[in-house]
Amino acid sequence: MTARILNLFEMLKQLFSTLFISPDWRDWIDVALLSILIYHALKLLKGTRAKTVFKGIAAIIFVAMLSSYLQLHAISWALKLVFNVGIVSLVILFQPELRALLDKIGRSYLTNPVFNSSRRKQARESERLVSEIARALLNMARKKIGALIVFERQQSLETYAESGTLIDSEISSALIENIFVPNTPLHDGAVIIRDNRIHAAACILTLSDDISISRELGTRHRAGIGVTEVTDCVTFIVSEETGTISMAKEGQLMRYLDANSLSVLLKELFPVEAQPISKDESAKEDEQ
Repeated sequence: MTARILNLFEMLKQLFSTLFISPDWRDWIDVALLSILIYHALKLLKGTRAKTVFKGIAAIIFVAMLSSYLQLHAISWALKLVFNVGIVSLVILFQPELRALLDKIGRSYLTNPVFNSSRRKQARESERLVSEIARALLNMARKKIGALIVFERQQSLETYAESGTLIDSEISSALIENIFVPNTPLHDGAVIIRDNRIHAAACILTLSDDISISRELGTRHRAGIGVTEVTDCVTFIVSEETGTISMAKEGQLMRYLDANSLSVLLKELFPVEAQPISKDESAKEDEQ
């Protein structure tokens, strides 16, 4: 293992020597393309646990190279053990995040022009989802039916989903309202939205330990806030006492949402690519 690290160090040393002592135009293109790839990789990792892990891996590689160069055999031996099990452990531990990352790459603007033939359909679907969810929240608020809806983003909520009942259904206001009807099997707990579908219901969430949260807020609000403190999800909560609609994000609670603010916040969860639609594509959509 030490020999491999030493070889890696020598390769990097040779690379830097080539690039900065006698570079030609191919080297500059090479560096530019590599920089773009690293930039987009870091952009995709932004807001995920994998970003922190990436920093840790970079630090370990740096220490490994340094210990090999300084011939620190004890540290090299310890790092050898880390590398032997580290890669496999990371793949197992971050399987949901890796799947979400690959899904995000597939939906990015780099591949959308090739694989997405109709952005207008995507826009219509996003509008439908916003309308259905907003209608459900407003109806439950008017009837003072308590509700907790969690929107999964980059970090997986599968641990919480496993505590509830799998549904895997299209989003509709009628279904959401029916789930939270009092004294029904699924009303007590949270609904998790994943990939524009109702993934699971009656899910148990982590309660917030923040002592600054108002005492008038009950378990439902503490659960809605708590899950956003440990993941990047967004939650919407309806109070069964007051009918107030609230949103929690990054451990912060925004209360007293009306129809307009609710629509704006929901649209942020279902973004549509802001790319122009060609005349040919527009004509095809109109014909349909």
